[in-house]
Amino acid sequence: MTLFLSEKQVSNLLTMPEALQVVEEAFRHIATGEALQQPRRRLIMPKGIYHIMPAADLQTETFGVKLYTSFSPRTRFLFLLYSSQNGDLLAVIEADKLGQVRTGAASGIATKLLANHADPLRVGLFGAGWQAETQIEAVCTACTVQQVLVYSRTPERREAFCNKMSTLLRQDIRPAESPEEVVRNSNVIITATNSISPVLQGAWLRPGTHINAVGSNMLIRQELDIETIRRSDLIVVDSIEQARLEAGDLLPAFERGYFRWEQAVELAQIVNRQHPGRTKPEQITLFKSLGVALEDVAVATHVYKKALHQGIGEERPFWIEPLP
Repeated sequence: MTLFLSEKQVSNLLTMPEALQVVEEAFRHIATGEALQQPRRRLIMPKGIYHIMPAADLQTETFGVKLYTSFSPRTRFLFLLYSSQNGDLLAVIEADKLGQVRTGAASGIATKLLANHADPLRVGLFGAGWQAETQIEAVCTACTVQQVLVYSRTPERREAFCNKMSTLLRQDIRPAESPEEVVRNSNVIITATNSISPVLQGAWLRPGTHINAVGSNMLIRQELDIETIRRSDLIVVDSIEQARLEAGDLLPAFERGYFRWEQAVELAQIVNRQHPGRTKPEQITLFKSLGVALEDVAVATHVYKKALHQGIGEERPFWIEPLP
Protein backbone atom coordinates (compact mmCIF):
# COMPACT_ATOMS: atom_id res chain seq x y z
CA MET A 1 0.00 0.00 0.00
CA THR A 2 1.14 3.51 -0.80
CA LEU A 3 0.26 6.45 1.47
CA PHE A 4 -1.05 9.60 -0.21
CA LEU A 5 -0.64 12.87 1.71
CA SER A 6 -2.09 16.25 0.77
CA GLU A 7 -0.63 19.72 1.29
CA LYS A 8 -2.99 20.31 4.20
CA GLN A 9 -1.97 17.07 5.88
CA VAL A 10 1.73 17.87 5.45
CA SER A 11 1.16 21.32 6.97
CA ASN A 12 -0.46 19.73 10.01
CA LEU A 13 2.24 17.06 10.39
CA LEU A 14 5.50 18.96 9.86
CA THR A 15 6.73 21.42 12.50
CA MET A 16 9.79 23.61 12.22
CA PRO A 17 11.59 22.14 15.28
CA GLU A 18 11.19 18.68 13.74
CA ALA A 19 12.40 19.88 10.35
CA LEU A 20 15.49 21.48 11.90
CA GLN A 21 16.34 18.20 13.59
CA VAL A 22 15.89 15.87 10.61
CA VAL A 23 17.52 18.20 8.07
CA GLU A 24 20.58 18.68 10.29
CA GLU A 25 20.84 14.91 10.69
CA ALA A 26 20.60 14.51 6.91
CA PHE A 27 23.55 16.88 6.43
CA ARG A 28 25.47 14.79 8.94
CA HIS A 29 24.75 11.73 6.80
CA ILE A 30 26.22 13.55 3.78
CA ALA A 31 29.41 14.21 5.75
CA THR A 32 29.73 10.57 6.84
CA GLY A 33 29.10 9.18 3.36
CA GLU A 34 25.70 7.70 4.29
CA ALA A 35 23.71 9.67 1.74
CA LEU A 36 23.54 9.95 -2.04
CA GLN A 37 22.15 12.79 -4.09
CA GLN A 38 22.32 14.38 -7.50
CA PRO A 39 21.98 18.05 -8.44
CA ARG A 40 18.66 19.39 -9.65
CA ARG A 41 18.03 18.78 -13.33
CA ARG A 42 15.73 20.88 -15.45
CA LEU A 43 13.91 20.02 -18.65
CA ILE A 44 13.21 23.38 -20.27
CA MET A 45 10.25 23.40 -22.65
CA PRO A 46 8.65 26.21 -24.68
CA LYS A 47 5.92 26.86 -22.10
CA GLY A 48 7.43 25.67 -18.82
CA ILE A 49 10.09 23.79 -16.88
CA TYR A 50 10.16 20.29 -15.37
CA HIS A 51 12.50 20.00 -12.34
CA ILE A 52 13.86 16.69 -10.99
CA MET A 53 15.69 16.17 -7.65
CA PRO A 54 16.68 12.61 -6.52
CA ALA A 55 18.45 11.52 -3.31
CA ALA A 56 18.83 8.62 -0.89
CA ASP A 57 19.51 8.47 2.85
CA LEU A 58 21.15 5.15 3.64
CA GLN A 59 20.65 5.65 7.38
CA THR A 60 16.88 6.04 7.19
CA GLU A 61 16.67 3.42 4.40
CA THR A 62 14.61 5.72 2.21
CA PHE A 63 15.12 7.39 -1.13
CA GLY A 64 13.01 9.47 -3.42
CA VAL A 65 12.61 12.19 -5.96
CA LYS A 66 10.99 15.60 -5.89
CA LEU A 67 9.30 16.45 -9.18
CA TYR A 68 7.88 19.85 -9.89
CA THR A 69 6.56 21.81 -12.84
CA SER A 70 6.82 25.55 -13.41
CA PHE A 71 4.13 26.52 -15.88
CA SER A 72 2.41 29.91 -15.66
CA PRO A 73 0.71 30.87 -13.42
CA ARG A 74 2.06 28.46 -10.78
CA THR A 75 4.48 25.75 -9.74
CA ARG A 76 3.28 22.31 -8.57
CA PHE A 77 5.38 20.05 -6.32
CA LEU A 78 5.23 16.29 -5.76
CA PHE A 79 7.50 13.95 -3.79
CA LEU A 80 7.75 10.17 -4.28
CA LEU A 81 9.23 8.33 -1.25
CA TYR A 82 10.59 4.78 -1.62
CA SER A 83 12.07 2.08 0.62
CA SER A 84 15.71 1.32 -0.14
CA GLN A 85 15.17 -2.19 1.27
CA ASN A 86 12.80 -3.41 -1.41
CA GLY A 87 12.08 -0.49 -3.75
CA ASP A 88 8.45 -0.18 -2.63
CA LEU A 89 6.75 3.17 -3.17
CA LEU A 90 5.97 4.23 0.40
CA ALA A 91 4.29 7.57 -0.17
CA VAL A 92 3.13 10.13 -2.70
CA ILE A 93 3.28 13.54 -1.04
CA GLU A 94 2.19 16.98 -2.23
CA ALA A 95 5.39 18.87 -1.58
CA ASP A 96 5.02 22.67 -1.71
CA LYS A 97 4.87 23.04 2.08
CA LEU A 98 7.48 20.32 2.43
CA GLY A 99 9.93 22.35 0.34
CA GLN A 100 9.13 25.63 2.05
CA VAL A 101 9.82 24.22 5.51
CA ARG A 102 13.01 22.32 4.61
CA THR A 103 14.47 25.40 2.88
CA GLY A 104 13.85 27.45 6.00
CA ALA A 105 15.32 24.71 8.17
CA ALA A 106 18.62 24.75 6.25
CA SER A 107 18.95 28.50 6.90
CA GLY A 108 18.11 28.02 10.56
CA ILE A 109 20.86 25.41 10.88
CA ALA A 110 23.37 27.61 9.05
CA THR A 111 22.54 30.59 11.27
CA LYS A 112 22.87 28.51 14.44
CA LEU A 113 26.31 27.30 13.37
CA LEU A 114 27.74 30.36 11.59
CA ALA A 115 26.32 33.56 13.12
CA ASN A 116 28.20 35.51 15.77
CA HIS A 117 26.13 34.71 18.85
CA ALA A 118 28.27 36.89 21.12
CA ASP A 119 25.92 39.74 20.19
CA PRO A 120 22.10 39.66 20.20
CA LEU A 121 20.88 38.54 16.80
CA ARG A 122 19.14 41.27 14.82
CA VAL A 123 17.81 39.80 11.58
CA GLY A 124 17.27 41.68 8.34
CA LEU A 125 15.04 40.10 5.70
CA PHE A 126 14.72 40.94 2.01
CA GLY A 127 11.43 39.60 0.67
CA ALA A 128 7.93 39.14 2.05
CA GLY A 129 6.70 36.11 0.17
CA TRP A 130 6.02 32.42 0.78
CA GLN A 131 9.66 31.38 1.30
CA ALA A 132 10.39 34.38 3.53
CA GLU A 133 7.91 33.11 6.12
CA THR A 134 9.76 29.92 6.97
CA GLN A 135 13.15 31.64 6.71
CA ILE A 136 12.19 33.84 9.65
CA GLU A 137 10.42 31.01 11.47
CA ALA A 138 13.46 28.73 11.21
CA VAL A 139 16.00 31.32 12.36
CA CYS A 140 13.78 32.39 15.26
CA THR A 141 13.29 28.72 16.23
CA ALA A 142 16.97 27.76 15.99
CA CYS A 143 18.37 30.93 17.60
CA THR A 144 17.48 33.66 20.06
CA VAL A 145 16.51 36.69 17.97
CA GLN A 146 16.12 40.20 19.33
CA GLN A 147 14.53 41.92 16.33
CA VAL A 148 13.61 41.40 12.67
CA LEU A 149 13.56 44.14 10.02
CA VAL A 150 11.81 43.40 6.72
CA TYR A 151 12.12 45.10 3.35
CA SER A 152 10.21 44.41 0.16
CA ARG A 153 9.43 46.75 -2.68
CA THR A 154 5.71 47.03 -1.87
CA PRO A 155 5.04 48.89 1.43
CA GLU A 156 1.61 47.31 1.90
CA ARG A 157 2.98 43.83 1.41
CA ARG A 158 5.84 44.21 3.89
CA GLU A 159 3.48 45.76 6.45
CA ALA A 160 1.06 42.83 6.11
CA PHE A 161 3.94 40.34 6.29
CA CYS A 162 5.27 41.89 9.51
CA ASN A 163 1.85 41.89 11.14
CA LYS A 164 1.26 38.26 10.23
CA MET A 165 4.66 36.97 11.29
CA SER A 166 4.78 39.04 14.51
CA THR A 167 1.54 37.42 15.60
CA LEU A 168 2.58 33.94 14.47
CA LEU A 169 6.07 33.94 16.01
CA ARG A 170 5.55 36.43 18.85
CA GLN A 171 8.66 38.30 17.75
CA ASP A 172 9.50 41.97 17.23
CA ILE A 173 9.17 42.08 13.42
CA ARG A 174 9.07 45.51 11.78
CA PRO A 175 9.01 46.92 8.24
CA ALA A 176 12.02 48.91 7.03
CA GLU A 177 11.95 51.82 4.61
CA SER A 178 15.05 50.91 2.60
CA PRO A 179 17.41 48.00 1.88
CA GLU A 180 20.32 49.89 3.41
CA GLU A 181 18.40 50.41 6.66
CA VAL A 182 17.88 46.66 6.90
CA VAL A 183 21.55 45.80 6.44
CA ARG A 184 23.11 48.49 8.61
CA ASN A 185 20.86 47.56 11.55
CA SER A 186 21.23 43.76 11.33
CA ASN A 187 23.92 41.16 11.97
CA VAL A 188 22.04 38.35 10.21
CA ILE A 189 20.79 39.00 6.68
CA ILE A 190 18.36 36.81 4.74
CA THR A 191 17.65 37.35 1.05
CA ALA A 192 14.53 35.51 -0.10
CA THR A 193 13.57 37.22 -3.36
CA ASN A 194 13.31 36.26 -7.03
CA SER A 195 15.44 39.21 -8.12
CA ILE A 196 17.66 39.01 -11.20
CA SER A 197 19.80 41.93 -9.99
CA PRO A 198 21.47 42.41 -6.57
CA VAL A 199 19.31 43.57 -3.67
CA LEU A 200 22.17 43.35 -1.13
CA GLN A 201 25.17 45.66 -1.49
CA GLY A 202 28.36 44.44 0.14
CA ALA A 203 29.41 47.99 1.03
CA TRP A 204 26.59 48.10 3.59
CA LEU A 205 27.72 45.01 5.52
CA ARG A 206 29.05 45.31 9.05
CA PRO A 207 31.90 43.09 10.29
CA GLY A 208 30.57 39.93 11.93
CA THR A 209 27.47 39.66 9.74
CA HIS A 210 26.07 36.30 8.67
CA ILE A 211 24.13 36.05 5.38
CA ASN A 212 21.61 33.43 4.21
CA ALA A 213 21.06 33.87 0.46
CA VAL A 214 18.18 31.63 -0.58
CA GLY A 215 16.34 33.26 -3.47
CA SER A 216 18.58 32.41 -6.40
CA ASN A 217 18.88 28.82 -7.62
CA MET A 218 19.28 29.67 -11.29
CA LEU A 219 22.20 31.35 -13.05
CA ILE A 220 19.94 34.16 -14.31
CA ARG A 221 19.05 35.24 -10.75
CA GLN A 222 21.31 37.25 -8.46
CA GLU A 223 20.53 38.72 -5.02
CA LEU A 224 24.10 39.53 -3.88
CA ASP A 225 26.54 41.91 -5.54
CA ILE A 226 30.17 40.99 -6.18
CA GLU A 227 31.34 43.06 -3.20
CA THR A 228 29.29 40.85 -0.87
CA ILE A 229 31.09 37.77 -2.17
CA ARG A 230 34.47 39.52 -2.08
CA ARG A 231 34.00 40.55 1.57
CA SER A 232 32.77 37.12 2.74
CA ASP A 233 35.46 35.38 4.77
CA LEU A 234 33.64 32.04 4.68
CA ILE A 235 31.33 30.88 1.87
CA VAL A 236 29.21 27.83 2.66
CA VAL A 237 26.92 26.00 0.24
CA ASP A 238 24.60 23.03 0.67
CA SER A 239 26.20 21.31 -2.35
CA ILE A 240 29.28 22.42 -4.28
CA GLU A 241 28.30 20.25 -7.24
CA GLN A 242 24.86 21.85 -7.44
CA ALA A 243 26.24 25.35 -6.78
CA ARG A 244 28.49 25.08 -9.82
CA LEU A 245 25.39 24.54 -11.95
CA GLU A 246 22.97 27.11 -10.55
CA ALA A 247 24.46 29.54 -7.99
CA GLY A 248 23.71 32.81 -9.76
CA ASP A 249 25.00 34.74 -6.73
CA LEU A 250 28.49 33.23 -7.04
CA LEU A 251 28.99 33.10 -10.81
CA PRO A 252 29.72 36.84 -11.43
CA ALA A 253 32.36 36.88 -8.66
CA PHE A 254 33.87 33.67 -10.03
CA GLU A 255 34.08 35.11 -13.54
CA ARG A 256 35.89 38.20 -12.26
CA GLY A 257 38.34 36.28 -10.09
CA TYR A 258 36.90 37.29 -6.67
CA PHE A 259 35.79 33.77 -5.84
CA ARG A 260 37.24 30.30 -6.42
CA TRP A 261 35.31 27.08 -5.97
CA GLU A 262 38.13 25.81 -3.76
CA GLN A 263 37.02 28.43 -1.20
CA ALA A 264 33.55 26.93 -0.82
CA VAL A 265 32.72 24.71 2.15
CA GLU A 266 29.71 22.41 2.30
CA LEU A 267 27.25 22.84 5.16
CA ALA A 268 27.60 19.13 5.92
CA GLN A 269 31.24 19.72 6.90
CA ILE A 270 30.17 22.43 9.35
CA VAL A 271 27.39 20.26 10.80
CA ASN A 272 29.73 17.31 11.31
CA ARG A 273 32.56 19.52 12.69
CA GLN A 274 34.90 18.66 9.86
CA HIS A 275 35.33 22.40 9.33
CA PRO A 276 35.41 24.96 12.18
CA GLY A 277 33.09 27.47 10.50
CA ARG A 278 33.39 30.96 11.93
CA THR A 279 36.70 31.41 13.74
CA LYS A 280 36.61 35.16 14.50
CA PRO A 281 33.76 37.44 15.63
CA GLU A 282 34.45 40.00 12.89
CA GLN A 283 34.25 37.52 10.01
CA ILE A 284 31.49 37.85 7.44
CA THR A 285 29.96 34.45 6.72
CA LEU A 286 27.71 33.50 3.83
CA PHE A 287 25.43 30.50 3.40
CA LYS A 288 24.42 30.21 -0.25
CA SER A 289 21.34 27.98 -0.11
CA LEU A 290 20.20 26.20 -3.24
CA GLY A 291 17.95 23.55 -1.76
CA VAL A 292 19.20 19.99 -2.18
CA ALA A 293 17.27 16.77 -2.68
CA LEU A 294 18.39 15.10 0.55
CA GLU A 295 16.57 17.80 2.54
CA ASP A 296 13.37 16.66 0.82
CA VAL A 297 14.06 13.00 1.59
CA ALA A 298 14.64 13.90 5.25
CA VAL A 299 11.39 15.77 5.78
CA ALA A 300 9.36 13.41 3.58
CA THR A 301 10.57 10.40 5.58
CA HIS A 302 9.69 12.14 8.84
CA VAL A 303 6.22 13.14 7.62
CA TYR A 304 5.55 9.63 6.30
CA LYS A 305 6.48 7.95 9.59
CA LYS A 306 4.48 10.48 11.62
CA ALA A 307 1.45 10.06 9.36
CA LEU A 308 1.55 6.27 9.75
CA HIS A 309 1.77 6.61 13.52
CA GLN A 310 -1.19 9.02 13.65
CA GLY A 311 -3.28 7.25 11.02
CA ILE A 312 -3.27 10.24 8.67
CA GLY A 313 -3.44 10.00 4.87
CA GLU A 314 -5.07 7.69 2.39
CA GLU A 315 -3.60 4.27 1.65
CA ARG A 316 -4.07 2.90 -1.85
CA PRO A 317 -2.80 -0.14 -3.71
CA PHE A 318 -0.34 1.20 -6.26
CA TRP A 319 1.48 -1.67 -7.93
CA ILE A 320 -0.40 -3.70 -10.52
CA GLU A 321 0.46 -7.40 -10.43
CA PRO A 322 1.83 -8.66 -13.76
CA LEU A 323 -0.36 -10.95 -15.85
CA PRO A 324 0.48 -14.68 -15.57
